[in-house]
Parts: sequence; structure tokens; C-alpha cells
Amino acid sequence: MTGFGRGQVELEGRSATVEIRTVNGRFCEVSVRSPRALSEYENEITRRIKDSLARGRVSVSVQVDSVDRSTVGLAVDPETVRGYRVLIDEVRKAAGLEAETVKLEHLLRFQDLFAPLSEEAEVPAQAWAIVEQALDAALEDLTAMRRQEGLALRTELLFRAQRLEDGLSEVERRVPLRITEIRDRLRDRLSELLQDARVDSDRLEQEMAYVADRLDVTEECVRLHSHLALFREALDSPEPVGRKLNFLAQEMNREVNTIGSKANDAEVAHRVVAMKEDLEKVREQIENVE
Repeated sequence: MTGFGRGQVELEGRSATVEIRTVNGRFCEVSVRSPRALSEYENEITRRIKDSLARGRVSVSVQVDSVDRSTVGLAVDPETVRGYRVLIDEVRKAAGLEAETVKLEHLLRFQDLFAPLSEEAEVPAQAWAIVEQALDAALEDLTAMRRQEGLALRTELLFRAQRLEDGLSEVERRVPLRITEIRDRLRDRLSELLQDARVDSDRLEQEMAYVADRLDVTEECVRLHSHLALFREALDSPEPVGRKLNFLAQEMNREVNTIGSKANDAEVAHRVVAMKEDLEKVREQIENVE
């Protein structure tokens, strides 16, 4: 969800520049900074951004300038000039000073006598049309950058998914062997106990089956395979999938934890640790997915 886009359009004596920056965020939060004369269009800018982006914190900067290089891009604010002149006269009277003409150098000490043309001048419909074009160009630039980053993220997430699949295959290979080993030990122990006529052999067989059932992680493996299939399917979807991927990562983490706790085997535990490391990488990368 991180990215940057910039659009600039010059037309009819004006230059409009729009810059869009995005960072990670659960929702789509848009902040617009524009000249005061464009404040009435900020809602429209926000709407256009939300139509294009589903998640992330978005900062939009809009600037409109005159392209007439013969001017400095400033205009005199007559009301402010007159206001300062009145204030200077009041200060002179309050201080008991003799009448003195307010000179130009007195007024030029105040910087806000001048206002940028881009903010103070009326923005006609054609000027807003220029801003619209710059906004569209910035969104297109942003989308291209995010798409390129998204392709790199997809490659990384598919790699992690394959590692999880490989780890799961190792678990599925090991668990039946682990169950067989335990059954063999129980069977050996059972043969010793059967020498005592008081031992209930049927009960021991039941206990052996119970232990094997406790170690069985078939259901967890099946669900994890299903989650991984949905995960890959989501990565190929043209729709925003960030929330879905986050949910699937949580479910996969739950299944991996259950496998580790039920298997009670050093080799499986080692594989589970590696799978959890990959899942942590997945969850970190998903934060960048819209």
C-alpha cells in the first residue's frame, strides 16, 4: 500500500501539480492539502481517491500556480494594506507622536500584504479541470508504482506459501512414522504386561488407539492445505485481498500451532518452528497488500 504518484498539467496560463503519497493503514484515510481557493473541491478529491484505493493512509498535495514568468506569482491584498495603515495611525496616536505620513517602507515590514495568486485568485471551472487532469495523472502514476511493488510482493508470498507447503509435506510424512513408533513401544510394553493374568488386554488396546488418535494431525493438515490453496487463489484475484490474506495467515498459524502441540515429536517441532518463521514473514508482507 505504500507508493507515490505525481501529476502535472499546464494549460491556459496555469500549472496544476498533484502529489499523492500512501503508507500502510487498515482503512482508507485521505488527507488533502490544497490552496484555500480549492477547498470546495477537497471532498471531490477525497471521493476520487477512495474510488481508486481501498486501504492505506493517503496524503494529497495540490498546488496551482501561474505559468506567466513575467510576474512573481503574488498579488497585493488591498484590505490588509488598509488595515495595517489604520493600525499604524492608532499606534502613533496612542504613543502621543506627532502626525506623520505613513510611508511605504512602514507597510513593507508586513509580509502578509501580498498573497499568492494561486490562493487568492478565483479558480474558474477550467482551472479545476486542470487540477482534475493532474489528479488523474498522479493516480495513474501511483497505481503503476503500486502494481510493480505488488508483483514483487506476490512473488515473495508465493515463495513463502511453497515453503509452508513443503514443511507440511514433511510433517505428513513424519507423523505416521511417529504413530507407528509409539504403537510399537506400546505393543512391546503390552507383551510384558500380558504375562500378568490380571491385565485387561482389550483395555490396553483401547489405550493404544487413544494415544494414536491424540497424535493424529490429519484434520489440521487438511485444513492447512485448504488455507494455502485459498491463499494462492487470493493472490491471483484482481480485487483488494489484504484483509482476506491476513485472515488466512491467522488461520494457518492456528493450524501450525495445533500440529506442533499434538505431534509431540522433535522432528515435527523443528519443522513447525520453520513454518512459523515463514508465517511471520507472510504476515509482515501482508501489511503492504491492499
